[in-house]
Amino acid sequence: MGSRANFEIKSVFNDYKDMLFKSKKYWLIYLVLILILGISTMNNKNILNQHFVMLTFAVVAVLGIFSIVFYMLHDSDEEFYKVAFIIILIFGITTALILPICDVSDEIEHLARAEITSQGVIIPHWTGEDMGVEGLYNHTEGERISSEKNVGAGYNSIRAYNFFSGSLGKTVFQTSYDTAKIDTTPFIIDSAFEQNPFFGYLPQAIGVFLAKLLDLNVIWILWLARICNLIFYAGVVSLAIKKTPALKLPLLAVACIPISMYQASSASIDCMIIGLSILSISYFIYMCRAPDRSLTIKNIAVFSVICLMLGLCKLPYLAFVILLIFIPSKKFEKDKKHNLPILLISIAAVAVIGILWSRYSAPTLLHSWRSSHNLINSTLQMNYVMHHPSSISKFIYNIIFLEIPNMLTGVFSFFGAHQFHHYADRYHFVTAALLIYLAFVLLAYPRNVKFELKTKLGSIFTIIMVYVGICFIQLLTWASVGYYNLGISTRYFIPLFCLFPIAIWIKQIQLDKDKFDKYAMVFMIAFMATLIISFASKYYWLV
Repeated sequence: MGSRANFEIKSVFNDYKDMLFKSKKYWLIYLVLILILGISTMNNKNILNQHFVMLTFAVVAVLGIFSIVFYMLHDSDEEFYKVAFIIILIFGITTALILPICDVSDEIEHLARAEITSQGVIIPHWTGEDMGVEGLYNHTEGERISSEKNVGAGYNSIRAYNFFSGSLGKTVFQTSYDTAKIDTTPFIIDSAFEQNPFFGYLPQAIGVFLAKLLDLNVIWILWLARICNLIFYAGVVSLAIKKTPALKLPLLAVACIPISMYQASSASIDCMIIGLSILSISYFIYMCRAPDRSLTIKNIAVFSVICLMLGLCKLPYLAFVILLIFIPSKKFEKDKKHNLPILLISIAAVAVIGILWSRYSAPTLLHSWRSSHNLINSTLQMNYVMHHPSSISKFIYNIIFLEIPNMLTGVFSFFGAHQFHHYADRYHFVTAALLIYLAFVLLAYPRNVKFELKTKLGSIFTIIMVYVGICFIQLLTWASVGYYNLGISTRYFIPLFCLFPIAIWIKQIQLDKDKFDKYAMVFMIAFMATLIISFASKYYWLV
């Protein structure tokens, strides 16, 4: 038994060694790419203080070479999901550890909700109800930001939360308290994303629970929450890649966009949103490519549940369920006459549940720091729009000519919690290279699969509907009355990227699929490596 195991280990080792030499061209290209892209993220101070940065280069070089060799050994359609899991896991965990403390957008609030969920609490209790107040802050006239806070209103958590609020945006080298033990003394915290569903925090909650159970240092609350979230993301994406019969690489590319990996490596619910969206589009492609007369009510139910879970995490994405009516009718077991009512009932059921959830979740926004914004009022904003028809044209102009460019340039732009301007860093060279890469992978990917016109138009319709819906909700819930400061970010729209390969295909560009896949994977891995290098050069240049 032992000799057989040794033989198998030796055989695997020889396979990797042989492939290391066979794939030399590709990992040499990778090394050149991370050198060029990585240096482009630096400035003079990074170059002068380079010890940690050079160590990071070495780490991502090794991870990248291993990933390329692993891909070359598992590049078949049947095994590609393994590649997805491994590359997301190794680059994601590295990102999770190198990111500063709660530096991702709203991560400290997401972490608070994860801690509450780790206590077994499904719906957090807001203590303001016991005090008889409506919001964390009271509306005050003459102030843009309210100064009248209802002290004592909040959520029951633990005192260890103070470490994260006090170390926001710092690295572990900039605080001496990361090695302190977890203080589980009951403590009231201000905000905890009460409006989000509990299941969006189950992976993070497992990490927080383990950190408390094992009596680890306080920093492990964050690290294990991030890592468990990342493991969940890697699992869901690999499941999606395994399920879809087509467009495997484009879907993986969306999952591995640096902004996707940035969110997936945090404690944010965006990890759940992006993962479920990729899974939903994967299942949609599966149904569109299924044999004729093979889809049953079970398939409709599975897709509807995925869309419902996605939509409860971010309401506009409930609209993904509408894709059901754009699946070719011939794919369903029953004819159109019998099938259409089932589809409509499924869509209606998801919509009703979503509406009921919104009636609960919308008022809870006041149970957080958001209630301090005196100039934000959904009712007044809607009245303004209705009484000023010209505001509609201004809104449309903004979301087309201002927000879309901002969304595109945000594929390699990251939140900085400790920065006055949260998105101050702009990596123009990397962003341009990444957009060109995405244009080829999403719009010109070489394939033999064709989608019916109905499916393409349905995908375009869904993209437009969700995009406008998100922007309009932001207009009501974030913009000041009479203004268009939507406060939207690229991360809101990552799920829509999954639909572009279905909606648009530039087939005039003739590309060899086998070669394209190999180079696309090299670039994909290089962009993830550049993400890590950019954080090393930005936050650790003095180490």
